[in-house]
Amino acid sequence: MAQNDTEAIVDSFFSRGGHTNNWAVLVCTSRFWFNYRHIANTLSIYRTVKRLGIPDSNIILMLADDVACNPRNAFPATVFNNAGRYLDLYGDNVEVDYRGYEVTVENFIRVLTGRVAPDTPRSKRLLSDDRSNILVYMTGHGGNEFLKFQDAEEISSFDLADAFEQMWEKRRYHEVLFMIDTCQANTMYSQIYSPNILATGSSNLGENSYSHHMDTDIGVAVIDRFTYYNLEFLEKVDMQSKATLQDLFKSYNPTLIHSTPGVRSDLFRRPLDKVLVTDFFGSVQNVELTGQQYNISDLDVDNNTNILSKSSLNKEFPCVLERSDSKNFHLFNVNSKQSPSSLPQFLIASAIFGILMRLVSKII
Repeated sequence: MAQNDTEAIVDSFFSRGGHTNNWAVLVCTSRFWFNYRHIANTLSIYRTVKRLGIPDSNIILMLADDVACNPRNAFPATVFNNAGRYLDLYGDNVEVDYRGYEVTVENFIRVLTGRVAPDTPRSKRLLSDDRSNILVYMTGHGGNEFLKFQDAEEISSFDLADAFEQMWEKRRYHEVLFMIDTCQANTMYSQIYSPNILATGSSNLGENSYSHHMDTDIGVAVIDRFTYYNLEFLEKVDMQSKATLQDLFKSYNPTLIHSTPGVRSDLFRRPLDKVLVTDFFGSVQNVELTGQQYNISDLDVDNNTNILSKSSLNKEFPCVLERSDSKNFHLFNVNSKQSPSSLPQFLIASAIFGILMRLVSKII
């Protein structure tokens, strides 16, 4: 095999994503009315990842949630990211997982590392695994290697680096995109040392991050510049887009952003021009349709319901999955040549199986 062919195979291998599911952890670390823009930043990213296919079940949203119904809000129960008020970010089925004073450094680190209390509901857990791509977005007020949480506490770059390392050791991610919009944001990822983490921030050491514009009717700034220009790019991306993260990073213009965005990719194994934006901001499911048709009236269930070996599985019709007491999945034949009188038994068994699976999922 020629050297060029070998290099092409190697490049192809390392350019593949390899992930099977996507998660997003979106954190607004500010509160109070004059930080309206930070709420809008977070809800804007929330809306984007939902539009691109990540369901609420795979999104952890941490939000002070104190501006929509604030008495100063001239447009009650709404949050906008544009002075034209084209889109109400708060009116589209927003599911806040950690609200108000629940947004703490401790809860954030517990979410990332999975060290939550046993009675924590599933909606507040990051149930990722070693095939998960995770977007971690943070916005608020910060400084040199720290980010404030609601003017009460702060998280340091060392805390963040250690949390990511715990995630790696516990096989809680495949790849991570860390994005942060705050003053001196790029210092927050300076201490990260775990593999497969890509990071970007809004400003260098000694630089502030600035708001983009204000709404005179609302009376405060409604979005930050870094997030605004990320959204400007992301709004052109759909679920089938081939846009890459390199395209996104190249779109950053320090003149427009009024600070110097940074990108750290030394820990990331894939070339950025091979990493799709939807690898982190979306959750595209590849569905392969078949033209074959099956007559369900011909189905039957073997009365003995013996566990089948792989060699005896019917190649044209899938088998039924059933979970035993030992929590192992077994395959049962549904295409036996018995009399069709057993069809009702199959339907009843399928219904019972569905109910049991729902109960098991709630218990787990």
